[in-house]
Amino acid sequence: MALHVYDHVTRSRRKFEPIHPGKVGMYVCGMTVQDKPHVGHMFAFVACDMVRRYLMHLGYDVTYIQNFTDIDDKIIVKAREEGVSAEEVARRNMDLYHEYAAALNILPADQYPLVTGHIPEIIAFIETLVAKGNAYAAAGDVYFRVRSYDEYGFLSGRHVDDMRSGTRIEVGEKKDDPLDFALWKSSPDDEPGWESPWGRGRPGWHIECSAMSTNILGNHFDFHGGGRDLLFPHHENECAQSSCGTGEKYVNFWLHNGLLFLGDKKMSKSDGNFFAMGDVLEKFSAEIIRFFLLNAHFRSQIDYGDERLREAEAAYGRLRRGMARLAALRTDQVDPVPEGLISEAGETLGKAVRELERRFFAAMDDDFNSGGALGSLFTVVKEVNQYATAAGAKIRDRAVLEETWTFLATAVDILGLHPKGIEGLVAADTPAVPDEVIAMAAARDIARAEKNWAEADRLRDEIKECGFLVEDGSDGFRVRPLGGTD
Repeated sequence: MALHVYDHVTRSRRKFEPIHPGKVGMYVCGMTVQDKPHVGHMFAFVACDMVRRYLMHLGYDVTYIQNFTDIDDKIIVKAREEGVSAEEVARRNMDLYHEYAAALNILPADQYPLVTGHIPEIIAFIETLVAKGNAYAAAGDVYFRVRSYDEYGFLSGRHVDDMRSGTRIEVGEKKDDPLDFALWKSSPDDEPGWESPWGRGRPGWHIECSAMSTNILGNHFDFHGGGRDLLFPHHENECAQSSCGTGEKYVNFWLHNGLLFLGDKKMSKSDGNFFAMGDVLEKFSAEIIRFFLLNAHFRSQIDYGDERLREAEAAYGRLRRGMARLAALRTDQVDPVPEGLISEAGETLGKAVRELERRFFAAMDDDFNSGGALGSLFTVVKEVNQYATAAGAKIRDRAVLEETWTFLATAVDILGLHPKGIEGLVAADTPAVPDEVIAMAAARDIARAEKNWAEADRLRDEIKECGFLVEDGSDGFRVRPLGGTD
């Protein structure tokens, strides 16, 4: 099955074909950095990172761009409240983003363009729109003429005449039509601004992304990412001004991730309804947060809360323990089944893993369905546990175990479940548990499966002497420091 991606125009999944063979251009709307990143922000970047990783797995050369809006009314207000420069506010919060992105195993973008670094390109883009009649100057401001673009509303499924209802021109605006939006806004002398053909001012929000994305990726590129709340008006306006300015189609596929909800309200900084990433990372590891955010289709709405994260933590633990058991089976000292032969247990495992690998990639090919892909991994570790029981102490189908390990390692890398890959995931029970203790626990698990109770007890006591407790469950074992708690 080839990769199919949701297309906002046809409202259906469409086979992905890159604009340039072997290459993919991808632009992601980054933060407006007036405050600290929250979990809702990071959901978009984790989702787009997963998409990028899968495209790279498929062999594409991906150019990944993620901007920062580093000048904005809200940033200026924040700077004034704190008595610092807008640049200081923006830099502080961009630094926090990079810190949290690294913790969440988000690959660095190829470029992080800033609005303040692309003022000439933005002015040139606006000049083109004015020259074509798609925009007009009004007393120091410049507005995009929405009705000059016949396709306006195609992305969000809205109709221009329906939008007019309830829309009005605000005090201080000089629009010809209430639907028109600002491309350039005049700035007073006590606020940041740049000289332009229309006077001193700064860019409107929407134009910055059009100017930066087309400047770096070209007029027409493959993917544009961002939260569903950006669909209208931000992305709709981007489409309109970009298509008018370049005369070309802007984007082939839009990656709109769902929103995080707290109760019945979406997570929103403007509403004060959010959890700052720093606060969440004090309670849950970055690996758990990433796993939680990927454990559903990225376009889905997600209900956020500590209880949901604890459930994700338990599920992540089950996945890790299953992979740890596989690691132990691969490396123990039992003589393998002779080359060219396979046991009944090995044949069952191999057949199951090949089918589950097919399901994993089918899910990823179905609009990057990471939730469905993760479901396949849980079934794999269940099959590994069943193999360990059926194989007992004397059978090790090395080829099948390696095949299983290779698939799981690939899947872990595609989903970015741990910065150190499957080896890091296997050892991730707790940072305080040494590898040799994990190995003893895995050996004890095998001894219990073989009903070798004396050996299991001996290993348990040895683990305890090292200062750790091994706990058994229906889905495998876990290790924690003596006296530690969940």
